[in-house]
Amino acid sequence: MSAKPILRSDVETLTSLLGGAIVEQAGSDLAALLMRIRQLSRERRVGLPGAAERLVELLAGLNEDQLDLLTKSLSIYFDLANVAEDLQRIRVIRQRERQSEGSVRKESLGDAIAQLKKQGATAEAVQHLLDKLHIGLVFTAHPTEAKRRTTRRILRQLRSDLTTAHQGDLLPRESGVLQERIRGSLTLLWQIDPMRPQPPTVMQEVERGLFFFDGLWDIVPLIFQDLRSALAEHYPGFKFHVPPFLKFGSWIGGDRDGNPFVTAQVTSDTLRLLETTAIERHLKTTRELADLLVVSDRGMQPDDPVYAVLQKTFGAHPELEQLVGDAPEAEPYRRWIKVIELKLRKRIEPALASPLKAYQTAAELEADARLIEESLLRRKGDRIHASFLAAWLDQIRTFGLQVSALDVRQDSRVHVDVLQEVFARTGIYAEYAKADEKTRQKILTTPHDLGMNVFEGELSDMARETFSLYKLMAETVRAGGIERFGGHIVSMTHYASDILVILWFWKWAWKVTAGESRAELPHLPLMPLLETIDDLRQGPSILTDLLSVPDYLAYLKKDQGAQPLQNVMVGYSDSTKDGGYLAASWGLYRAQEQLSDVLASQGVRLRVFHGRGGALGRGGGPAARAILSLPPKSVDGSLRVTEQGEVLAERYDEPQIAFRHLEQVTWATLLVSSTQEGHWPEDWFTHLDELAQQSYLHYRKLVDDPGFLMYFDRATPISEIERLPIGSRPARRRERKSLSDLRAIPWTFAWTQSRHMIPAWFGLGKALHDAVARNNEDWSRYQEMYRTWPIFQAIIDNATLALMKADLQIANRYADLVEDREVAKRLWSMIHEEYDRSRASVLMITGESSLLSNTPWLQTSIQERNPYVDPLNLIQVELLKRAREGSIEADRAARLQHSVRLTIQGVAAGLRTTG
Repeated sequence: MSAKPILRSDVETLTSLLGGAIVEQAGSDLAALLMRIRQLSRERRVGLPGAAERLVELLAGLNEDQLDLLTKSLSIYFDLANVAEDLQRIRVIRQRERQSEGSVRKESLGDAIAQLKKQGATAEAVQHLLDKLHIGLVFTAHPTEAKRRTTRRILRQLRSDLTTAHQGDLLPRESGVLQERIRGSLTLLWQIDPMRPQPPTVMQEVERGLFFFDGLWDIVPLIFQDLRSALAEHYPGFKFHVPPFLKFGSWIGGDRDGNPFVTAQVTSDTLRLLETTAIERHLKTTRELADLLVVSDRGMQPDDPVYAVLQKTFGAHPELEQLVGDAPEAEPYRRWIKVIELKLRKRIEPALASPLKAYQTAAELEADARLIEESLLRRKGDRIHASFLAAWLDQIRTFGLQVSALDVRQDSRVHVDVLQEVFARTGIYAEYAKADEKTRQKILTTPHDLGMNVFEGELSDMARETFSLYKLMAETVRAGGIERFGGHIVSMTHYASDILVILWFWKWAWKVTAGESRAELPHLPLMPLLETIDDLRQGPSILTDLLSVPDYLAYLKKDQGAQPLQNVMVGYSDSTKDGGYLAASWGLYRAQEQLSDVLASQGVRLRVFHGRGGALGRGGGPAARAILSLPPKSVDGSLRVTEQGEVLAERYDEPQIAFRHLEQVTWATLLVSSTQEGHWPEDWFTHLDELAQQSYLHYRKLVDDPGFLMYFDRATPISEIERLPIGSRPARRRERKSLSDLRAIPWTFAWTQSRHMIPAWFGLGKALHDAVARNNEDWSRYQEMYRTWPIFQAIIDNATLALMKADLQIANRYADLVEDREVAKRLWSMIHEEYDRSRASVLMITGESSLLSNTPWLQTSIQERNPYVDPLNLIQVELLKRAREGSIEADRAARLQHSVRLTIQGVAAGLRTTG
C-alpha cells in the first residue's frame, strides 16, 4: 500500500476513534453538532450561498460550554491529523531511501558529495571544504510552542502505537491491547487541560530543551557515518578527516534579553544541568562498552597504547585496583574504560573517592578514548571499532562534556545603563550614556583599575546581576574551558561600542577571577545582532568601525590564527516587523553579502548566525531551501541558525525526521558553499533593491497609519496571546504605544491566528505590479529570476505558502471586531487590495493556475484542513466579541479568556504554526 492510502486510513481510523471518545465523554448531541459545523464549513468553502451566514449564526447561538467542547473536539482532531502526517513523512523518507538503493538519494550526504564530484572538485578541495564546515544549531525558548509537554507525551505514545499497529506480525491479542491503549490516549487528550496552569520557569524550559538531546545523541553518529561512506564511495583511496562539524548550542538559561527571570544563578544552574546530562550519557556508554569490550590481552604488545597507559596509571595509583575490581588485568579495554568512567564521575561528583583528576575538557576525554581506537586498529579490530567505538568518538567530538554550548544574550541598552551607573559612581566618566561613539570607544579601550570593589556600596539590581554574570562566566571557563559558551550576543547592536562593552566586561571578569593563575584571556565570540532594517543597512559600517579598533582586532586574532572568525547574527523577526516581508528578506541578503566583503577586506572570515523562527514571517520555511538561498560567500562552509519553539518538536521529536533534517541542512550547506559567485546578472540585484524599497514604503504606509495599532489590537487576539502561559519571558518590552514596543513573536503569532498572515507577504504585490507598470514590461524577467535564482525563488515560494494559508474571508470577520469602522474600512481596504495584488503577482511569476498547484500534496493538505480550521477561527471571533462586550463579571471574563486560549491552541495546531 502506498503512503497516501495509509495516511488516509490512519486519519479515518483516528477520526472514528475520536468520534467514539466524544460520544463517550460528552454525548451524542455534541457529535451531531460537530458534524453539522463541519458540513457548513465545507459548504462555505465551496461557496454555497448562505453557508457562511448560517455557520456564524449557529456559533453565535451556542453557549460557552458548547463552544469549548467544539474547540476541544476540533483541536484534538488536528493533533491526531498531525500525528498521522508525521508518520506519513517517516514512511515517505524510508520508502525513498529503499527505492534509491544502488543510486544516490536526493538531498542526502551522498547526493552532496556526488554533486561536488560532478562539479570537478578534487579530493583535496573537498577536504578543504570539510575543514571549514561548521553547522551550529542553537535551541531557544522563544514562546512559540503553544502545546504543553503533557500533550506532546500522549501524542508521542499515540505515534508509537500507530507505528506498531502497522507491523504485519501482530497477534490478535496484541492488536486488541494496542487499540485499547489508543482509545485510552484519546480519553486522556479529552480529559486533560491542554493549557499549562502557569507559565514555565526558566529551568523547566531548560529541561524541555534537553529532552531533544536524547534522540540527537544517537542520531549524530549516523550523520558522520553516512558522510564517511559517501566520501569513500566517490573518492576511493583518499583518507579524509571529517571534523565534528555539527555543533549544538542553546539560549535557554542564557538569554536574558527582556527576561528578568534569567539571573546569574539560573545561568549557573543551566550550565550544571547541561554538563550533567552529557556526563550521564557518556557514563551510560562506558558501562555498555565495559560489558562489550571484554577482549583479552593475548597478543597485546608492551608498546600497545592501552597497555602502556594502564601500566603508568596503576603504577602511579595502586589504590585504583579496588575501584576497578571487576575489570581484571586480562581485559585491558574494560579496565581502561573503568578508569575513564572514574574521571567522568569525578566531574559531576567532586567528593568521589578517586585519586584521578576529573576531565576538564572534552579533548582530554577524546584522547583517552582514542587510545582504545589506536589499540583496536593495531590488533585487526577494525570491525569492533566501527561497530562499537566510532559512534562514541563522534559523540565526544560533537557534544563534549556539555550537550550544548550556552549562549548569553543581552540588550545593548542594558550595558549602557550599567556602565553609566558604575562609571559615574567610580569617577571613570560621569556621562557615559550621553557620550558620542568615539568617546565611548576611548573609555572602553582605556585600562581602568576596577576590580571587585565594583560591588562595594550602592549598586542597582541590574548592575549587580550584570557583573555577577561575567564573573560566573570567567569562573566557568577557568574550570571547564571556553567551549562551555557559544558566545555572547548583543541585541540591538547599533554601534561598535556595543560590542566593545562586552569585551570590557570580559576583561574585567577574567582579571578579578585570576587568583594565582596566569592564563591569558581566552577568545569568547562576541556577536553583534542586527535586527532592524536600518541596522542591517548600517551593519557593514558598524563592523568596519569595530575592526578599526586595535584592541578588538588584537582580541579577535589572538586565539584564531592568521584568518580570525567574526560571528554576526542577523534577525529575521524584528527586521520583518520593521520593514515588511520583501524589504527584510532582501535586506538580510544584501547585509550578508556586504558584511562578507567588509570582513574579507580585513582578512577576517564571517560566520552568519541566522535568527530564524518557525513562522514564514520570521524566516521560517524548509531549512535546506533557506540555506541554498543565502549568498554563497557569506556561508563558505560555516553558519549558525536558531531552532525555535514549535520547530524543535517538529524537527527533533522523531529520530528519523531529525536525521533527515540534519542531513538536508548539511547537504545544503555543502552545496551552497561550492556555488560560484557572479552567477546572476548584476541588474537583478539593483532591481531587487528598488523592489525592496517600494515594498518597504508601502508596508510603512500601512503600519504608520494612525489607526493601525488600534486595528491590530482589535482585529487579532494579540492581548490574549501576550497572556498565554507558554514562556518564561514577558511578551512585550513595555506598554504598547508603538510598533517597536511589541516583540516580533506575538506580532507574527497574532497575524497568523487571524489569518491575515501580513508579515509574510504584505508589500510584495505593490512593488512587483508597480515595477511592471513603470517599466512597461511583462513578467518574463521575474519568471526567469524565479527559475534560476535561489533567493528570489525562496522569497516567492514562502510568500505563496503564506498567501495560501491566509484567508481574507476569515480575516474580514476579525476586522469586524474593530469598533472604529472608519479605521477598519480604511485599513481593510489596503490589506485586501495588497493581498489580491500579491496573489496575482506570484501566480504570474510561478505560472501556477492556483496557489501551490505545482505542489499538489501541500495544496491538498491545506485545503483538507481548512474546513476544520475555519470553525475554530469563527469560534475565536465569537468569543473575542463576547469578551469585549463592555463590563462583564470577573468570573465570566476569566472563563472567556480561557476559552479564547483554547481556540489559539487549536488554530495553531490546524495551521501547524504559531509565531
